[in-house]
Amino acid sequence: AGAETVKRAVQLDVASRFQESLVCYQEGIDLLLQVVKATTDEAKKHRYRQKISEYMTRAEDIKKHIEKEKQDGKYHKQIRIEENATGFGYEKLFREYLTEIVSEVWVEDPYIRQVHQASRYLLYNFLRFCEMLIKGPCKVKTIHLLTSYDEGSGRSQQMTALEEIKQSLSNYGVTLNIDFSSSIHDREIRFNNGWMIKIGRGLDYFKKPQGRFSIGYCDFDLRPCHETTVDVFHTKHTKKM
Repeated sequence: AGAETVKRAVQLDVASRFQESLVCYQEGIDLLLQVVKATTDEAKKHRYRQKISEYMTRAEDIKKHIEKEKQDGKYHKQIRIEENATGFGYEKLFREYLTEIVSEVWVEDPYIRQVHQASRYLLYNFLRFCEMLIKGPCKVKTIHLLTSYDEGSGRSQQMTALEEIKQSLSNYGVTLNIDFSSSIHDREIRFNNGWMIKIGRGLDYFKKPQGRFSIGYCDFDLRPCHETTVDVFHTKHTKKM
């Protein structure tokens, strides 16, 4: 397993997919270290240690390269979520970027509106995203939401739901600032540590659950997804609304 993992790391490295390559190098190194501990043949141990040393050196070089890209504002990682893929809950997608210094979050999504619209659960998705922020490890104090007004009779329901989320967040010491725009089209999420995530479908990339008692209704990691692309950037300064 260790050999296959580092083989994949090398392939990703050659393809300049450095962030994914680094993860595979780290996982492969851990697996190979376990092999070394279980091996009694000294010659094999020596060969394994040489390889591990090489992989550790390369992993460190990649870390430095990624850090330089962040500092230069050139970092870009793309994640492709395939149709019906699972394992892409909000924790899985965002947790890597929610470091302890994150205290402020900006969400731009024009469709944080009806609880149910065209088989979508948009306000519930935003609520689930807020729950993830509260669980940490970040210490979020302020969330800025920019969305659009619902049309017609749905506006009252939208405002009631957002106000309830706002009041509930205040119980956890988090302030929710809500603004509306009739011209908003972009969907992006920004953290004040410099990370910016753009999702083609915004927070609404999950499919409608088959039923209220079906697997995936509560746990988004088990919910099938619509096909979409996630672009992750790191910028020196996160713009404000």
